[in-house]
Amino acid sequence: MNDIRRSILWVIFGFSLILLWDRWQVHHGQPATFFPSSAPRSAATAPADGASGGQTSVPQPGVASATPPGAAPAAATPIPRQRHVVRTDVLELTFDSEGATVAGARLLKHAAETGKALRQSFTPLQLLVDDGQRLYVAQSGLIGEGRAAPNHKTPMRLVSPVAGGPIELPEGGDRLELVFESDPVDGLVLRKRIGLQRGSYVLDVRHEIVNQGEAPARVRPYQQLLRDGLKAGSETPFYTTFTGPAVYSSEGKYQKIEFADLDKGRADLQRQARDGWVAMVQHYFFSAWLLPQGIERENYARKVDNLYAVGQIGPALTVEPGATQASSAQLVIGPQEEKVLERLAPGLELVKDYGWLTIIAKPLYWLLEKIHALVGNWGWAIVLLVVLIKAAFYWLNASAYRSMARMKAINPRIMEMRERLKDKPQLLQQEMMRLYREEKVNPLGGCLPILIQIPVFIALYWVLLASVEMRNAPWIGWIEDLSSPDPYYVLPLVMTLSTVVQTALNPLPPDPLQAKLMWLMPLVFSVMFFFFPAGLVLYWIVNNVLTIAQQAYINHTMGVPLKFNLPKFK
Repeated sequence: MNDIRRSILWVIFGFSLILLWDRWQVHHGQPATFFPSSAPRSAATAPADGASGGQTSVPQPGVASATPPGAAPAAATPIPRQRHVVRTDVLELTFDSEGATVAGARLLKHAAETGKALRQSFTPLQLLVDDGQRLYVAQSGLIGEGRAAPNHKTPMRLVSPVAGGPIELPEGGDRLELVFESDPVDGLVLRKRIGLQRGSYVLDVRHEIVNQGEAPARVRPYQQLLRDGLKAGSETPFYTTFTGPAVYSSEGKYQKIEFADLDKGRADLQRQARDGWVAMVQHYFFSAWLLPQGIERENYARKVDNLYAVGQIGPALTVEPGATQASSAQLVIGPQEEKVLERLAPGLELVKDYGWLTIIAKPLYWLLEKIHALVGNWGWAIVLLVVLIKAAFYWLNASAYRSMARMKAINPRIMEMRERLKDKPQLLQQEMMRLYREEKVNPLGGCLPILIQIPVFIALYWVLLASVEMRNAPWIGWIEDLSSPDPYYVLPLVMTLSTVVQTALNPLPPDPLQAKLMWLMPLVFSVMFFFFPAGLVLYWIVNNVLTIAQQAYINHTMGVPLKFNLPKFK
């Protein structure tokens, strides 16, 4: 039995070292050795032709995953290239007249700064951007079948409203509409109507195709998101979150696509669908194109020069001479607020990625949100949620701690036995097993109840890590941002102290090497918490304190003296 325990401890220790080494490699700009992440090799650079990428970024039906041939050039036009700034109460958008591309998006309710830096200034967070160094834009246009058509490289003029400066949502008004229009391209005019609502991160986009030619035209509308490979700056050397394209459909479900896979020219996604959406995801924030449910679409994701694109191509529309056809879509640019996303489209809340523990994490988030509604502080909501979870697992934990207490009570006899029979290992094993049977002690009895709880606490870890509500959410005193590390390292030090106390209350393994390992592992893990967000460290502290209290109480009820077990380091 001791051999089994020793093997388990060595496996855990070895795996921990592997994880630490991988995070160290990623932190220093090297690829992960054992567990490759979605981190790109380096900052991607924009193509030379600027805001909207080259003509190769125009998708082609049926070959969307490959690099398509160049699209037909836009018709010569005197429309000057301009940028138009539009403001609502929650968004500041920059539209490039080339294709009416959304070339910039600032979230006015979310600060770029976090923690202490927020006290000095409030700068809205820039999500979409095209400034020559970063590129992340939302584009749309038409693909002509056998003819040229206006696309996201086609110059467009702002028809309405006419303004010489920034365009703002009218005071007291709830809606603002922009109208962009192109000159004819092979007889086709594209008119884009973009509607903005007060308090909403959703843009209603309507494409109106006017055929001014003399022959029928078949075109397919498309929408795509194009960005570089830079990741969000809200990570540490010890954890990473997904950044990159994502596709959802009822058939393919939620599919994340790594930048590394696009580098290799491969993307595993559901290409043909009748529902769903495409998105670019990063920590806390995202953008997504939504087509109406029930409309056929072709999903794609690919690399464009040094950029990455994800998009949808809609069904073909036939536009007769002198007629107008229209297609609609929605563009969402904003924070990953789970309840809001659930109302917008099926599955859209999955951009807030809990990984394989989603089925556990979603109820935990629901409970955390309900507690926050009562107490009004996310820090105290975390504390109360951990208390509730520990209460729910109280009897399961009690079983584990009783087993540990029995082991602690007979530990002196085992140590004496090991010293007396150290030259007779086979007899030692037999005597130890006999003692376990007589005292009704299972050496692994404390492990199973703890293992059952591990998925719950890992799921809660991801809830706290993924929830944008924690960003710039204060707790008490010096903790001004639960999503950032404690600036004075008070919480990590308390976390380390509580880990040491908890370890000291456990019975020492009979094997001296195991005993030393049992002490070293918690200390090694504690180092990581100096880089973790304060909200995560708070959750572990509360869990540790409650564990210590319950363990001390169980020992007291069983008559086991409360003392610290310290190994002998030589």
